[in-house]
Amino acid sequence: MASDHATTSLTPPPPKNQSQDLPQVIVLKPPTVLNFFRDLFSKKFDLLVSWESPLPTDQFLTTHAHSVQAMLCSGTGPPISADSIRLLPSLKLVATTSAGLNHIDLTECRKRGIAIANAGEVFSEDVADMAVALLIDVLRKVSAADRYVRQRLWATKGDFPLGSKLGGKRIGIVGLGSIGFQVAKRLEAFGCSILYNSRKEKEFVSYPFYTNVCELAANSDALIICCGLTEQTRHMINREVLLALGKEGVIVNIGRGAIIDEKELVQCLVQGEIGGAGLDVFENEPNAPKELFALDNVVLAPHMAVFTPESFKALCDIMIGNLEAFFSNKPLLSPVMNE
Repeated sequence: MASDHATTSLTPPPPKNQSQDLPQVIVLKPPTVLNFFRDLFSKKFDLLVSWESPLPTDQFLTTHAHSVQAMLCSGTGPPISADSIRLLPSLKLVATTSAGLNHIDLTECRKRGIAIANAGEVFSEDVADMAVALLIDVLRKVSAADRYVRQRLWATKGDFPLGSKLGGKRIGIVGLGSIGFQVAKRLEAFGCSILYNSRKEKEFVSYPFYTNVCELAANSDALIICCGLTEQTRHMINREVLLALGKEGVIVNIGRGAIIDEKELVQCLVQGEIGGAGLDVFENEPNAPKELFALDNVVLAPHMAVFTPESFKALCDIMIGNLEAFFSNKPLLSPVMNE
């Protein structure tokens, strides 16, 4: 009997649910980085994911209203609106996997003292590479030439039309932040002249500064959109700017689709009012204007400028680092500062 009792007393207790001991992070839609690195996040945080819950989003938020202090989100939505924020009165941090912030109600966050962390500069180099790739593709007609060969037109129609040289071009950069500066460095190496528009003149560069985007376009052979989407920049690239860029001018957008008035852009391209476009972003993603599909002077990409394994691993590290810092009462790694 004693032997049986000893055996019983050595039986280990049932395992605890490890996630109960981890800090909670609410997620309304899986950011792409979570698709690749969910196991790393799950080892450190109790992820409360709405898409695996039968509850409608508002009920899901209400269920966790008084326990959740941190949210992980992305630029692809859903929007972190004032209504969503009000349903989470204990929320103290919104960490977004994007560099842009247009999906977050910043005013409501500031009013409630909610800190915001974003991707910081982890995407800057890859996005800059994509901007240059799109520009070269449009100027040298790389994608159009690829189709020309695949459709066996080389044999029947002969030589492909001439492209345009990149070296010596005047490049107007709209938004000389981290990404814009990386674009400028790359294009300087190609022998381009850099001009720019930004919220403020940058003291650390000698590039000509334009306060007016229309004047920048008029003095540029190509415009590259690198700024964030705000109420001030929405449709900033309008018909007037596009016409100032001119019939030989090229526009590249790796910022946000709505920075350009897309209807006017389509009209200018179809009517030959500008020379071409390289677009990684659109106003109504994932839908791109079908009028552009047949145009050989337009290169389209599915919002993929950040899609490299290196970018996503760096993003994973900085997002986990921000969340760990928050739960340890330490400074965030990539805080968004009030401006």
